[in-house]
Amino acid sequence: MKLTTLGRHVLIEYYNCDKDILKNNAKIEEIMNDAARVAGATIVESCFHTFNPYGVSGAVIISESHLTIHTWPEYGYASVDVFTCGDTVDPWRAEDYLEKALKAELSDSYEIGRGMADKIHKYSKGEIVVESFKPVEVDVK
Repeated sequence: MKLTTLGRHVLIEYYNCDKDILKNNAKIEEIMNDAARVAGATIVESCFHTFNPYGVSGAVIISESHLTIHTWPEYGYASVDVFTCGDTVDPWRAEDYLEKALKAELSDSYEIGRGMADKIHKYSKGEIVVESFKPVEVDVK
C-alpha cells in the first residue's frame, strides 16, 4: 500500500450520550484507553482532567499519535479527535467503540488526511530521508 498521507485525523461528535458516563473522569479515561487498544494503537500515556462543576477533557498519547476527548455532560455531548499515523491503526474502530461505550444515540464524523505526501515533497527544500524503526519480521524455523 502506497502511503499518500502521514496521518488520518477523524473528528467525531457524539450526541445524547449517557450523562453519568460523561461526568466520570475515571470511566472516560478507561473508555478512551480501551478505544485506543481496539483501534490497534500502542498507548504511551494518558492524562485526564475534571472541570468544575462537571465535564472531562483528556488525551491518550499513542505511539501513532493521539486520541482526545472533551465532554459536556449537561448537553449529553462529547467531541473526540482520533489522530493516527502509519497504516497499523484503524481510527474507525475507535469511533465505533466509543459510540457504544458512551451510549450515544447519534454520532457524526469525518476524516481529514494529514501530512499529504505530495505536498510534503512539493514544499521540501531538500532530500527527504525516511528511516523506519518498525520491527523486521524474521522467519524462524
